[in-house]
Amino acid sequence: MSKRVVGRVNELKVLTNTLSSRRSELIAVYGRRRIGKTYLIREFFGNKIEFSFTGLEVGNRADQIENFMLKLNEFTNDRYENEKPVSWLAAFTLLKKYLKTIKVTKTKKVIFIDEFPWTDSPKSRFLPAFENFWNDYCTTRTDLVVVVCGSAASYMMKKIIRNKGGLHNRITQRIELQPFTLHETEAFFKYKDNPVEQYDLLKMYMAFGGVAEYLEHVNTGESSVQAIDRMCFSNGGFLENEYADIFNSLYGQNSYHEQIIHVLATARKKGLTRTDLLKKTNISTGGQFSKSLEELILSGFVLKYDSYREKSKTTLYRIYDEFCLFHLQFMIPYRGSKWTSVYQKQEYRTWCGYAFETICLKHIKEIKKGLECDQIESKNYTWSSSKAQVDLVVDRDDKTVNLCEIKYYGDEYELDASDLKKLRNRETQFRESKESKKGLKTAVITTWGVKQNQYSNAIVRKIVTMKSLFIQA
Repeated sequence: MSKRVVGRVNELKVLTNTLSSRRSELIAVYGRRRIGKTYLIREFFGNKIEFSFTGLEVGNRADQIENFMLKLNEFTNDRYENEKPVSWLAAFTLLKKYLKTIKVTKTKKVIFIDEFPWTDSPKSRFLPAFENFWNDYCTTRTDLVVVVCGSAASYMMKKIIRNKGGLHNRITQRIELQPFTLHETEAFFKYKDNPVEQYDLLKMYMAFGGVAEYLEHVNTGESSVQAIDRMCFSNGGFLENEYADIFNSLYGQNSYHEQIIHVLATARKKGLTRTDLLKKTNISTGGQFSKSLEELILSGFVLKYDSYREKSKTTLYRIYDEFCLFHLQFMIPYRGSKWTSVYQKQEYRTWCGYAFETICLKHIKEIKKGLECDQIESKNYTWSSSKAQVDLVVDRDDKTVNLCEIKYYGDEYELDASDLKKLRNRETQFRESKESKKGLKTAVITTWGVKQNQYSNAIVRKIVTMKSLFIQA
């Protein structure tokens, strides 16, 4: 196991188990662009990789096969340099020939196909040929690990994991690689010998999220303001064109994906229903809209979550990717500006409240641990009425409900008489609306904690600070 892999505890367990199994393994790995999929596989398996190639982002069947053969000859010292296969069946036959020269042993041999969706170009017949390669050859051995990897999560789900043809129920392991948590992000910076204070790291996370490749470009000793200014607002900055690259590489041009993201960016904290999305995007309902929305959810750019309005349950959607929202909120309108001046605007301080709430929704496990209810079954949702709203409800099986107030604040949060009145009214409205007999406990999730005074002592039963979000759940 590579010591150069930070975090990824569960993923490393999955990969480790494949090395000791008594069968060949077919692993599907997917996750958003630049999340660290390729790095994880190459670092973990290392010299166990007997063959690997990466699909071309743009290329027809002939281009992709030529790319495949160049890599095969690289691994075999040009054994097949005179072979010119014109089909994928023929290309995989040559890969079989190469693998047959490697003796079957207890030690696993790894075949790694990166950016698998790119390789499956239109009318290429790549997927059927791969299905045949797995079913006809790999399953006859016990010492192979075949890893297929892709950033196009919708393709990986529909064509690989939920495949109804030759790969139906053939995937033995699947890894959906998520962005780093705050705990993993902190560990990443420590590994890079670039420790960052938690409050400043939180502000970086609000702009970059837990995307490994973005964090890799933060220079040693840089503050969040300096890093954001250099990477997002400087001419030629690393993230200057990233937003366009994301959508072009994953979904192509002229799709509904960007329209949906743009509309959700205007809704921000309240989220939107599917009906609202259709109205505001001016897209007629149908398969293409549903497909685009599902792809954004699968790729981790949009969050689909439960919300209650009085007693009625509904489904809402909101932007779940920090960088996309940051780009739309600041990089476009303030292009050519200096972040050192923009971040001091009230607009940024207001936006931080929304960004912090999204981060909290990503760290529900850590919050439950901070609430000391992580061992109790519970469901999470937001709630609102005409008279009150709750940022996060943790509805527990132990007859207790935590009504969580989420506050991003630069210091200890201090409640006053109006806050106490608001929180008491919220408890009353929630109880009456839900007709709940459970005990209600108001909790505050905030950066630096809550200053104790007569108002906080009267209503706040639990405090979860920024520090709790950095603890591994």
